Amino acid sequence: MPYNSNRLNVIRYSFYAPTYSWSARVLEQSRKISLETLGVQPGEKVLIIGAGTGDDLDHLPAGSQITATDITPAMVKRIKKRNSKLNHQLETLVMDGQNLHFEKETFDKVILHLILTVIPNPAKALKETERLLKPGGRVVVFDKFIPNGKKASLVRRFFNFFTSFLFSSLTLNFENILTHTKLKVISDKKANLDGYFRIILLEKPIAG
Repeated sequence: MPYNSNRLNVIRYSFYAPTYSWSARVLEQSRKISLETLGVQPGEKVLIIGAGTGDDLDHLPAGSQITATDITPAMVKRIKKRNSKLNHQLETLVMDGQNLHFEKETFDKVILHLILTVIPNPAKALKETERLLKPGGRVVVFDKFIPNGKKASLVRRFFNFFTSFLFSSLTLNFENILTHTKLKVISDKKANLDGYFRIILLEKPIAG
């Protein structure tokens, strides 16, 4: 089995599901800042790709129309349980973030938190995001990437051998992924570990 595949992700994230929210608490403040940067408004249609256990729901405004997808059924089950207390207008779906079964230009905002470094083909996932965004729509990315213009260090590549199997890549270059789309960078902020994590806001251009 490839070290990064949909099948392996379902297996390992089914195992992680019971403790996922607990382990992600260290990133909670950056998650909140990321969603403030995205600026979701009541009434907007929002898509969360790779929603995990639904940690983003805590920081989204009432009145938005939220669709949360994840490839792992155990995660989707926990999203539903979390929302039973929050009572968002929410649809949850087991779905592959590289092949999303929605009509193009469906969503006003898309959230990509800690998913591009996990999903087997991040460029394809970002192209799907672009397809589903309305013109002028925005997407926020919160994840760990190597700094722009630099190569992964030997130490980073060494640890990536283990982390790629356990949970995610440490050596992705976001700018390379972005070249597969026409999305435009609106802002790029350092987050955890002095920029080891980044919060990147993108916008889909309006044609014309």
